[in-house]
Amino acid sequence: METTVMEKNKEKRGIKKGIHKEGIHSGPQDEFLRVGIVGLGYWGPNLLRNFSTESRTRVSALCDLDNNRMMKIGRQYPSANRFTDYESFLNEVDAIAISTPVDTHYSLAKTALEAGKHCLIEKPMTATVTEAQELIDMAKERSLILAVDHTFLFTGAVRKIKEIIDSEELGAIWYYDSVRINLGLFQRDINVIWDLAPHDLSIMDYLIQKEASSLVCLGTSHVPSGLADVAYLNLEFGNGFVANFHVNWLSPVKIRSIIIGGSKKMLVYDDMNPSEKIRIYDKGIDLEHISKEREYEALVHYRTGDMHAPAVSQTEALRLEVENFVSAILDNEKLVADGEAGLRVVRLLAASDKSLARFGARVRI
Repeated sequence: METTVMEKNKEKRGIKKGIHKEGIHSGPQDEFLRVGIVGLGYWGPNLLRNFSTESRTRVSALCDLDNNRMMKIGRQYPSANRFTDYESFLNEVDAIAISTPVDTHYSLAKTALEAGKHCLIEKPMTATVTEAQELIDMAKERSLILAVDHTFLFTGAVRKIKEIIDSEELGAIWYYDSVRINLGLFQRDINVIWDLAPHDLSIMDYLIQKEASSLVCLGTSHVPSGLADVAYLNLEFGNGFVANFHVNWLSPVKIRSIIIGGSKKMLVYDDMNPSEKIRIYDKGIDLEHISKEREYEALVHYRTGDMHAPAVSQTEALRLEVENFVSAILDNEKLVADGEAGLRVVRLLAASDKSLARFGARVRI
């Protein structure tokens, strides 16, 4: 029987993946991935916990330069081998999750892709646009999965907002306002934009699916490092739609909110609200034109209706992200946050740096 192109491609990918089998005698066999975690600082243990509970993965290796930290965390996962040498670590895995400082993402991912390993990279994907594009090209050439850890895309609230927007309940989207502020955590290697804005830029990219034509970024630093700790971004899309972002390490209160204004209804997402994270308001304006000849003399009528708060799933976002990554490798499932999504966010971050350095000059994207 002739093998189809799809079967050949699947076989080819299976060889590159190095997928392992386990079974009992002649019974059914299950595919599983040997996964390794690189970086066990702030976010790495969360990745480790979720990959350890995923039914089709085995955490076979851990890697961190801090041997004491790795030994402490590794005692909870005795089946995982521990490495400080990255090359030796890669020999033990089929796929890796990278949770290290941003300036190391490119070199770690490049080495892993060259070794035929699938990669999940913590946000932001890379430190430059060029690096992100190169990783995308490498993954495509080798038929490998390249995913970015845009965890918020998997939250019940964001998925529900996506459903609401796609249903056109809000009508045409007019504006997007985002606030992500709190006191700390100051970073030593990146400014507040690169630290906090990737969350909200990735959410906007996922929900709106439009690419900005230009942006303005204003910010300032209040600490000796010179890295901006308060910043404001304005994105222009050229069709009346605008998006604004406020990120801040120096706020006395913690706020995580998004307001999306539509021509029919408006939506407020408050991530700090434990019971009603999403509220949809039947509020807005209606325009009444006096005549076709005098359209500029439109009368504005304010509309006020009901508010409702839809229920959202409480499933842990990182669990769903891990499932998506594994299913993309084993089942050819589409990635929610692939390398292209990571590149789009890095492109906005890089443009923000340019605008910030030019004291808020508008930068074309």
